[in-house]
Amino acid sequence: MSYFIGQSLPIALYTAEQVRELDRIAIEERGIPGIKLMKRAGRAIFDVINDYWPGSPITVFCGAGNNGGDGYIVAALAAQNLIPVQLVQLAPAEKLSGDALTAYKYAQSSGVPMVPFSDCLEIPVGVIVDALLGTGFVSTGSGSQVREPFAQAIRLINHSELPVIAADIPSGLGSNTGVAADPVIEADVTVSFIGLKQGMFTGNGPALCGEVVYHDLSVPTDIFDDIQPSSVRMQYEDLIAELPDRRRDAHKGDFGHVMVIGGDTGFGGAVAMAAEAALRTGAGLVSVATQPEHVPALLARRPELMARGVSSGQELIPLLNGEIVSPSVLVIGPGLGKTPWSEQMLQQALASGLPMVVDADALNILSLGRLSIPETTKEWVITPHPGEAARLLNITSSEVQVDRFSAVKALQKKFDCPALLKGAGSLVCTSQNLQNDSTFGLCTEGNPGMATGGMGDVLSGIVAGLMAQGIKSDKALPLGVCLHAKAADIAAQTGERGLVATDLFGPLKELVNGMINRTTNGVNKE
Repeated sequence: MSYFIGQSLPIALYTAEQVRELDRIAIEERGIPGIKLMKRAGRAIFDVINDYWPGSPITVFCGAGNNGGDGYIVAALAAQNLIPVQLVQLAPAEKLSGDALTAYKYAQSSGVPMVPFSDCLEIPVGVIVDALLGTGFVSTGSGSQVREPFAQAIRLINHSELPVIAADIPSGLGSNTGVAADPVIEADVTVSFIGLKQGMFTGNGPALCGEVVYHDLSVPTDIFDDIQPSSVRMQYEDLIAELPDRRRDAHKGDFGHVMVIGGDTGFGGAVAMAAEAALRTGAGLVSVATQPEHVPALLARRPELMARGVSSGQELIPLLNGEIVSPSVLVIGPGLGKTPWSEQMLQQALASGLPMVVDADALNILSLGRLSIPETTKEWVITPHPGEAARLLNITSSEVQVDRFSAVKALQKKFDCPALLKGAGSLVCTSQNLQNDSTFGLCTEGNPGMATGGMGDVLSGIVAGLMAQGIKSDKALPLGVCLHAKAADIAAQTGERGLVATDLFGPLKELVNGMINRTTNGVNKE
């Protein structure tokens, strides 16, 4: 069997229910015995252990279900290969049934030493296999509790400071939502089977799964034709095709005019970053409407910009109507603030009916309900983080994070436009299917170095720059998210700590020109 890691992972992501249906199709309709799939899963985990930690002693923690069955197979293979192994049972043999019981008997016949779990258990050096709960555990939110004795076992594993490999998904992590229960396994490697679970890649998932390895368990490929993925991993390499080649006789007017509106007193840097991002993405012209005191600094930093000071909404109207050059897309929100000036800027931007990227304080002002969005507004996108999303949906940010997929879908439906929910595993929802007929796009690139001021401003400028070049909003948003995250990953190759938003501009220019030679595309191990 081969396994896949990194960017070579499949793009299709599924809910736990969908993966169980794929499993059922393989067993009932394709005639593959369940124990045969279980043995393949156990072999997959065992092979990965030998690749990552060859020869290390193995301790396997097994629950009562099929996830535990996978663990019994791992332990049997270790014993057969004369690798020191210990199996810790969280459920007695009399509670096992079906394939899990068959796997237990296989481990027993292979001479695997088994001990019941206790709080006095000592774990020797080596590798721990988490085969406790799998996808059978359903997390209902950050307050979800794992029942005993599983909770105690999870705490023991986490406190051991030994490497941990999770079977299918870390125990305690919500397969569908990426929400962690209390406690939850903190894995170094997760080996996922048949279908990747969407919760592994958003919310708490990326921090808990470690390196993700995928095995299809050699099921027939046509079983995947029967189940539409719930979401897909968005791919820069696929989406960049939306950006057309430039004709030799092109001029700046062919690539649109982005106008960035914002930068209330003391926040001029936000519009500067959004504007430069639009330039670096390839917009033909970029202008800025901001508080007058910011204009000199803007022009000193980036003389390619057209900058105009505006003290009121009335002063913005001529610029929106093309007093200099008519804008083709607006960015409204970076550094906008929440003052009367801010509200006037947003009011005029909305009244213009122009395509726009709405971010930051523009979203916060919208959430107050004093401004309405004209029905004539087309080709616009919203890009909130969880706090802004919560205000737009009139819920708490915790409620947003409990089910990020439902939250971004609610945003798209409420505002009838492509919506982004930022965070680890950023999600995109559009009115059109993104890929493979899936509703959601999920970004699996990006890094913790992006947790710094200005990153969202850069993203807004990127998306607007793409829209200015003629890409529809439902394509510009997922492409912009991928460009932003991939540029950050390139910039972070010298370290995540100390990464700043403007570090993305160099890599961004390379990426929009198709220069991706410095990125990592993952591994397919045979």
